[in-house]
This record gives sequence, C-alpha cells and structure tokens, in this order.
Amino acid sequence: MVQAVINIDERENRIINVVKGKFGLRNKSEAIKVIINEYEKELLEPELRPEFIERMEARQKEKTVKVKDFRKHYGLD
Repeated sequence: MVQAVINIDERENRIINVVKGKFGLRNKSEAIKVIINEYEKELLEPELRPEFIERMEARQKEKTVKVKDFRKHYGLD
C-alpha cells in the first residue's frame, strides 16, 4: 500500500466527506478509492483498461461470420 500526504481545499474535503457518508465508508481513504474507481470507469479510455484488452483478445479467437449483404442481413433496407 502506498501512503500519500495531499493538500486539498475545503471544497474538495467536503466532497470527500459527502462520498464517505453516501457510501457508508469508514474513512477518507476508502472515499478517495471510490472516487478514483468512478473516474477510471467514466473518463479513462477503455483501451487503457486491462479488462478491455482481455475482452478483445478473447474476441479475436472467436469464429467470424461472412455476410454477403450487410444491409439486408441487419435489416437496414
């Protein structure tokens, strides 16, 4: 585990306390983890996440289906 000393303003401190209360967390460290996890899900590009790479590698191994007329096959006419 890494420990860090950070400087935050009163507003950021209140936000951490709101997250802590909303999720019923024991301390601010847990609240910061929740905030970081949400940031990762919402803002980081999916190709940077290991789960995305694993899914794409699994899909590469799947059989492909040849479609002669894409529009007709998917009902786009």
